[in-house]
Amino acid sequence: MRRPDVGPELLVTSRRQRVKALARPAAGIALYAVVGWAAADRPALWLLAPVVVFGVFVAVVTVTHDVVHRAIGLGPGGTEWALFFCGLVLLESGHAYRATHLQHHRRFPRDDDPEGYPARISALGAVLYGPVFLARLWWWAFRRERGRRGWLLAEAAALPIATAAGVLLWPRTPAVLAYVVMAVAGSWVYPLLTVHLPHDQHGDSPLTQTRTLRGRVVPAVFLELTYHLEHHLYPQVPSHHLAELSRRLDPFLAANGVRPRRVP
Repeated sequence: MRRPDVGPELLVTSRRQRVKALARPAAGIALYAVVGWAAADRPALWLLAPVVVFGVFVAVVTVTHDVVHRAIGLGPGGTEWALFFCGLVLLESGHAYRATHLQHHRRFPRDDDPEGYPARISALGAVLYGPVFLARLWWWAFRRERGRRGWLLAEAAALPIATAAGVLLWPRTPAVLAYVVMAVAGSWVYPLLTVHLPHDQHGDSPLTQTRTLRGRVVPAVFLELTYHLEHHLYPQVPSHHLAELSRRLDPFLAANGVRPRRVP
């Protein structure tokens, strides 16, 4: 299967696009802090907290995805620090994610793809796998990324430090511990939402190993992460160009019998 040339301009990220992508996680944390501060006097505002944290998850996953694939124009040093700080926002390991995600692109659906494992089990199994998913990916990366173990250990320390801080600060504000709980619980859906559902019942060819969702609202809410097939075919295309990539690929996909799923 020869993939079409979709244009080198889709590989370009402007400085404005790069700053915007990298600033979103920090903006989400700032908004959460405002909600936590305001909720001290108006507890009903805590209902907004999960919505804000959801936005933080989408922002972090999107930009980290682009950083992992060197798709937003960062140099080697900037990439390392971006992985560290983006992972830190969700109390996860950006360096472990890079190691396992690149392995996923190289090896899916083979057994030596630890990130792709939830695609080979049931939906219920993927749900139950959630609490151990990130820990197993971190351990896989730690055993193989000897030169980056310092980064991995520093990132692993983020969760216990944040948890301890949340407990100590609880008498003054529940915001920190609440964020830790929501960040951890949110990570439990990764196996189902980011692996099992996009890759369930995968085929043998690159065009049938994953799915793509088209629409206006859902792709926008998820910052274009729903274009999963397009991403697997062209992983160097940054997320902000995936919608345009999907339009350019429409004739190619149609000619090969691929029918994108439509969502709102």
